[in-house]
Amino acid sequence: MLIAIAIGAILTSTVLQAETIDTRIGKLEFTHDFANGYPTDETVKKLFNEMDFQRAVQAYIWAIPFASMAQWQYAHTEQLGAENGQAVFLESYKDRLGGLTYNATTPYVLPFIDLAEGPWVVVMPEAEVRGAAHDMWQIAITRMTEPGKYLFVGPGQDVPTDAQAQGYTVAKSPSMNLLVGIRLMATDEAQRLTDLEAIQVYPYAERGNPQPRGYIRPEGKSWMAAAPKGFAYFERLAEWLDKEPVAERDRFFMAMLKPLGIEKGKPFEPTPEQKAILTEAALVGEAMAKANDFSKRLEDAHYMDGSRWEFATVSPPDQRREYYDELDGRAAWFYEAVTNDPAMHGQKTGKGQVYLAAYKDKDGDWLDGSKNYRLHVPADVPAETFWSVTAYEVSTRTLINNSYGIADRSSRMDLAMNPDGSVDIYFGPDKPEGDKSKNWIPTEAGRAWFPYFRLYSPKQAFMDRSWVLSDIEKAR
Repeated sequence: MLIAIAIGAILTSTVLQAETIDTRIGKLEFTHDFANGYPTDETVKKLFNEMDFQRAVQAYIWAIPFASMAQWQYAHTEQLGAENGQAVFLESYKDRLGGLTYNATTPYVLPFIDLAEGPWVVVMPEAEVRGAAHDMWQIAITRMTEPGKYLFVGPGQDVPTDAQAQGYTVAKSPSMNLLVGIRLMATDEAQRLTDLEAIQVYPYAERGNPQPRGYIRPEGKSWMAAAPKGFAYFERLAEWLDKEPVAERDRFFMAMLKPLGIEKGKPFEPTPEQKAILTEAALVGEAMAKANDFSKRLEDAHYMDGSRWEFATVSPPDQRREYYDELDGRAAWFYEAVTNDPAMHGQKTGKGQVYLAAYKDKDGDWLDGSKNYRLHVPADVPAETFWSVTAYEVSTRTLINNSYGIADRSSRMDLAMNPDGSVDIYFGPDKPEGDKSKNWIPTEAGRAWFPYFRLYSPKQAFMDRSWVLSDIEKAR
């Protein structure tokens, strides 16, 4: 009997022994061993704090396309003064400095439309204009490559019964706000302005007496479409999540945001603890976004074995894979760029555009604004229309901002050619001598940069890789 009591005491002592476990988030303490014990009050607090932080970081990455679009619309309305449906016309180098990885060759016509008060109409004229509409998650709603009247209807709104009979192409928008991106393709400046004036955007309710909203130019105003940094990122996100319907695929993320003070239908009034978590999460989230973008581990990014170039467009236009919705791919693309449709995937279709990006030189070193580089472009670039190379700031992913007002070089320019038809493009703070200066894109010390090499209408030599773009090399 005494032996049994002694054994029982030993077992009880063993079971009741507290356990502390070392983990990547620190020590976790339990009242008994881990399997049988409760987390102590201090550990519960630590775990909830870490749970909120991890969810905030992942919510940052999840929200990149939405937050970018929200900031873009904010920039147009609040910084440039555009009204609902009024296009922002971007033509010059300075005009475009606020936009993510804009090209520097084709003018942009960009109206944001808020459908809260009902459907809107966009009239595309009989002219050299091309367009597409995208929702607030940057998923294409419809292409607008044919002239005619396009009617956009918002969530929960009825399509007018006579719309199709009246000649409208009807498009249902999943979000209440949307962007219409239009490019003026005419090379003659006077013709471009004529085409611009012919584009009309107005509410469907005005169809009997349309009052097109027209366009504005930046006129020297500074603006920035890159998503805000720090806590401001979540402020912008909370503001715009409250304006838009929640997609079924996003409901779990909305649940993650709730303990952080972001809840649809309620004001965003974070506690000091919530604000501290969100502020740090924005820093870590952006750091992860940079790693995910500039050092991609995504199969779709592969261009050629051993090449430092990669495809920037790594998300399907509809953001869907066979068994999952795209997350890292869309975060990588929308951290540095805007909108996505099939025409931007020329590497797969052999049509439209190809976007090659590089972030390191041939030696594997990150591109640095204080160093001089050379890009050798082999002869006979397989682009039916033209090719261009454009430099961007890492900090904002916008056109490189230098005192020369030069961010790109292209086959449409008067470049210094090599005898064999190849071209050498120079990047760096030091201007090359002689004719080489015509091929120079200035950079500045203290700022990292990256280029896009675009091919418009790629040819077979690009598709089968019989033509390969050289890596960027340090100038010796």
